[in-house]
Parts: sequence; C-alpha cells; structure tokens
Amino acid sequence: MNYLIIYTHPNNNSFSNAILDKVVSKLTSENQQVTVRDLYALDFNPVLKPLDFDGIKTGNIPEEIRIEQEFIRAADVFIFIYPVWWGGMPAILKGYIDRTYMHGFAFVYNEIEKKGLFAGKKVILFNTHGTPKEEYDANGMTKAMATVTAKGIFDFCGAEVLNHSFFGNVTLKEDGSWQEHLDEVTTVLNAIIV
Repeated sequence: MNYLIIYTHPNNNSFSNAILDKVVSKLTSENQQVTVRDLYALDFNPVLKPLDFDGIKTGNIPEEIRIEQEFIRAADVFIFIYPVWWGGMPAILKGYIDRTYMHGFAFVYNEIEKKGLFAGKKVILFNTHGTPKEEYDANGMTKAMATVTAKGIFDFCGAEVLNHSFFGNVTLKEDGSWQEHLDEVTTVLNAIIV
C-alpha cells in the first residue's frame, strides 16, 4: 500500500511530531510505501489564487499543485496529522486542501453530475489539541470537527474515512500521557495495515 502522510505542525517538539515519527516507523517496519509531505517544511503557500482557478479551466495547473496532486493520485491511504487550532485545522492545511482538491481532480460538481473522484482511497486522521478531550466530547466539538472533515471534505471527494482520533490535553512537553496516545496510534494502524 502507498501511504501519503500530510503533516502539519511548525514545532518539531510537538506531540503531532511524535505521532508522525510513530506512524512512519510503524509503516516502514511493515514494508509499506510511505511519503511524508510536511507542509511547513515545504513552505507550502496556502493562498488560493486566481491562477489556480485558471488552471482548473485550462489544465495549466501551477507546478507546486501538480506535484502535490501526483502524490495524492499515487496514494492508497491518506494520513493527516495536525493540531486543532480555534476549532479547526491550521490555515496551511486548509489552504493545501483548497488548492489541491480541485474540481476535476478530487470531485466533479455541475448540472450533470456530482461525484467524488477519490473512490477507493482511504483516510486516517490524527488530531491533537490542548483542551481536554472530555470537554470537547461534552460540548459537541469532537463530533462537529469529525463530521465537517468526513462529510465536508472526504466523503464529498469519494474517499472513506477509516479512523479519526482526537488526542486532547496534549502539552508540548512529554507528561506521561504521550505513550498511551502513541499506543492508540499503533492500535489504529494495526487494524488498517494490509
């Protein structure tokens, strides 16, 4: 299987980075094909521009988007690792999706047909946040974020979300809870790797 990891965190000491290390280690130990696209390391420009829309119409897609779409096209499974900021994904990741999941590439939506073009692709998401998970569960935030991501992005594009894990009350410094969370990451991967 070909796994594409979209990683989004600017701090290499973050728990998100520990998840990334665990996922890469586990997948490579299972002889899976793994590509990591670290959006901050790539200095990915998240701003959707008129040129991007022109590319949809003319097929002359900007090179940086064409490169990302080749990775997306080749992947069987997408793994997204990112923190929750202000109730959603970081702007750089939202911009990545805005710019790469284009009409005609990720979906077709017009008077004649409405169809996701990622049929057969699978998605795994690992999110971190500082608020205790129990608080987000109780106030509906966990469910809302999972629904918006699954229904508003991946289902729309025809991909199947296999798992969406939320790790709350995560600090930048290891406090003993990291290992328990990393064990959960391993459990998720064990259930999915074929």
